[in-house]
Amino acid sequence: MAQPFDIFMAHQLADNEIELLPISLAHLGVVSALPLYHRDPFDRLLIAQAMIEQTPIVGADAAFNAYSVTRLW
Repeated sequence: MAQPFDIFMAHQLADNEIELLPISLAHLGVVSALPLYHRDPFDRLLIAQAMIEQTPIVGADAAFNAYSVTRLW
């Protein structure tokens, strides 16, 4: 039986031990200062989060390599 989206996602996050990363003011501060090697606003936010949280970023977009992040994939 199909579950409502919010219930399904809550179970998937818990079952797979996935933690959501909220957007913080620190992330937005880095986004505002990033050079425009990449112009997609969502990708720039991901880059900023990876930089602040010191975590790798997963993606096939080679433009991520222009920033000081570790790109996997």
